[in-house]
Amino acid sequence: MPIQHDTSFVDNLKPNVAVLFLDRVAKSPSSEAFRYPKGEAWESVTWQQAGDRVEALAAGLLSLGLEPEQRVGIVSGTRYEWILADLAVMCAAGATTTVYPTTNAEDTAYILSDSESHFVFAEDDEQVAKLRERKAELPHLVKVITFDGATDGDWVISLDQLAELGTAYLAEHPGVIAEKAAAIAPDQLATLIYTSGTTGRPKGVRLQHRSWVFEGEAIRVLDILDENDLQFLWLPLAHSFGKVLLSTQLACGFASAVDGRVEKIVDNCATVKPTFMGAAPRIFEKAYSRIQTMQAAEGGAKEKIFHKAFETGLKVEALKREGKSVPLTLKLQHGLFDKLVFSKVRERFGGRVRFFISGAAALNSEIAEWFNAAGIVILEGYGMTENSAGATVNRPGDNRIGTVGKALPGAEVKIGDGDEVLLRGPHVMDGYHNLPEETARALDADGWLHTGDKGSLDADGYLTITGRIKELFKTSGGKYIAPPAIESKFKAICPYASQFMVFGNERNYVVALVTLDPDAMAGWAAENGMEGASYTEIVQSAQVREMVAGYVEELNAKLNRWETIKKWELLDHDLTVESGELTPSMKVKRNVVEDNYHDTIEKLYA
Repeated sequence: MPIQHDTSFVDNLKPNVAVLFLDRVAKSPSSEAFRYPKGEAWESVTWQQAGDRVEALAAGLLSLGLEPEQRVGIVSGTRYEWILADLAVMCAAGATTTVYPTTNAEDTAYILSDSESHFVFAEDDEQVAKLRERKAELPHLVKVITFDGATDGDWVISLDQLAELGTAYLAEHPGVIAEKAAAIAPDQLATLIYTSGTTGRPKGVRLQHRSWVFEGEAIRVLDILDENDLQFLWLPLAHSFGKVLLSTQLACGFASAVDGRVEKIVDNCATVKPTFMGAAPRIFEKAYSRIQTMQAAEGGAKEKIFHKAFETGLKVEALKREGKSVPLTLKLQHGLFDKLVFSKVRERFGGRVRFFISGAAALNSEIAEWFNAAGIVILEGYGMTENSAGATVNRPGDNRIGTVGKALPGAEVKIGDGDEVLLRGPHVMDGYHNLPEETARALDADGWLHTGDKGSLDADGYLTITGRIKELFKTSGGKYIAPPAIESKFKAICPYASQFMVFGNERNYVVALVTLDPDAMAGWAAENGMEGASYTEIVQSAQVREMVAGYVEELNAKLNRWETIKKWELLDHDLTVESGELTPSMKVKRNVVEDNYHDTIEKLYA
């Protein structure tokens, strides 16, 4: 039977994130808190060092006139300074407004204006330029604090200058930060995160201190992380998934190595040797594809051993799941393959990973099982910005692949009308900023958050997500199609796939748009006589079209007749966050893609 966790902690939560942080500094002053890249090396800081810096920055904000719940924007990629800024805002009783660095100037101005942000932390000159360009639209913005950009001695100051202001303020007001922290109520606004919706303006999700404190404490109660762990943190901190991992760190006391450069994830893991990491499914898909294509390129005996190893690993894991004993011969085989193959796969991620946590989108079960066979556990979880990221998660001792786990201790989940997933608990948002009608649609009178996701609960309370209600479409033949299920199957089959997008609403058959991963295709080109060719030349070649056709045929063999892909088109470029077709957490903005490639899709029905 799954372990039942005590939920009495909910009645004894710390009042706010500021107190949670200050208590952690007091409890673990000399322990490592963070490390971050400095040149080719990594710089390490203790909780006390981080606490001193946060206190100075928080006092700096107070010296500039920050008032309780007043918004402070952070326009930056994931880095140590982002964390310092966020903690400083909350310790000064303000509220952080998060903005992705890839957000264009118009939307950045809208978010900062709608939130009435009075101060903004801007990463560099590029982000400061966006603010200058739209300064007339930001009447509330008093001061910009830049991490790396040039200062002007007036409107734009540096992080060090803010800390100097804070040090002077603390000399006159000793103990002010502890006083401010103690006065913050649990229902006080802590964060405004604007959802990157596929249509219309982004909506500001209002998250209270109690939400973040609850999330961190709920993970601590699960007893899956402690002070001995080391996190590698690359996720966008402007996204709730990245942000909730900070709350978890404060509650559990582990250290985090922080570097938001996506292209450096695997290299950083090998160097940092983390014990766990949160990631979006795209990271696991890319790693899976890379390992598969590298092995195929080696060929011969090595490739045969590789495939035999995973065949054995999958058999062993299947027997374990069924509660059956593993025969001695199979056990010995598995031990040999672990040394020859699986240990090398684990070493790519540093060799110490106890588990990964996957969220933000659906993870394909076959990919999860493949990693599991190699001794790399991926715990899939579920949540959304509106509930502070974490609603359910699998546990290391009871990981049910294909589900997103059970509700966090102290949280509730149920299935409503139309199989919609409903959530309730201290982690649920206060509402949408300045949008009472949208809030009323999302939160019912009994406090249940209507997620818009379809799902089911098994007898043990494990949740399975079957798709977005709005993403489901019906063919003209009356059959319902769940695009994510088909799309993730293709990514598990084709090691070169980046995106596979299915369309067919009210049509008589299903079509797809395909993009291929640039890194994987560079490797393919080197093996197939096209080294040095451009990405566009490679994907437009007859060889590649023939290869993709083979994978689509393989996919169709696994689908119901009405789900099969009758026609498809290969795009001459991959989708990117910068193009606006992916969210920063690497989810496809389906409506944007459908609009952008309307003519291409129409030709598939001509």
